[in-house]
Amino acid sequence: MRPIDLGLVEIFIGEHLSPQFHEKKLAKLKALTLDTIIKRKNPYLFKAKGAVTANDLIEAVLDATVSSGEETIFGNFLEKIAIFVCKEAYDGKKSSTTGLDLEFQHDGRYYIVTIKSGPNWGNSDQIKKMQSNFTKAKKTLRTSGGLDKAEIVAIEGCCYGKDDSPEKGDYQKLCGQRFWKLMSGRNELYRELIEPLGASATERNATLVEIRAQKLNLFTKEFLDKFCNEGVINWDKLIRHNSGAKA
Repeated sequence: MRPIDLGLVEIFIGEHLSPQFHEKKLAKLKALTLDTIIKRKNPYLFKAKGAVTANDLIEAVLDATVSSGEETIFGNFLEKIAIFVCKEAYDGKKSSTTGLDLEFQHDGRYYIVTIKSGPNWGNSDQIKKMQSNFTKAKKTLRTSGGLDKAEIVAIEGCCYGKDDSPEKGDYQKLCGQRFWKLMSGRNELYRELIEPLGASATERNATLVEIRAQKLNLFTKEFLDKFCNEGVINWDKLIRHNSGAKA
């Protein structure tokens, strides 16, 4: 293991955060249309919550649409940070095996890792699929990967959160501090990532706020024209547009 230079991690974040998170988020926001957000969200929910004004409804739907993709985009970026850190510490490499994200050797063990944003990422079927991927990867590595005698350790790595029972039988679930320590050898890296991640937030957020306000105004006007009768939301017309079958 090589000691991690935190300065290199900060440089990596500084160079990649904007194009891989802020700019992707901005591009997604710019590409949204009223039709997109209306058809992707649950109109029954907003009716049940008592939405009565076009502005309130559009604001809720717009924010829900943006935030639903935000977690995925940022989760993908955190995965890249983890792979970079592991490469610096252990010569880790991005895996080409189905269902795996990362592979590396440390202390006589060979680690295979799937990286998730947080601990509550999947249902029971998805967990079983992950376990199946681990089993297949171990078999392949032992038969054709030259690791027939190595101890292969499967890791479900979560970039944030906690799980104080990491042993899951044939794999380990490491969350938050435990995950980042495995990736880097640094016990406090999970805390040390916070400051560089927020370095450009103020500037980027100002642009996002401006574009969001523009979209909110445009979509509200369009919604009033298409789905309101004299200022009152026509829920029947809205639900037909969202869920009605084509003739």
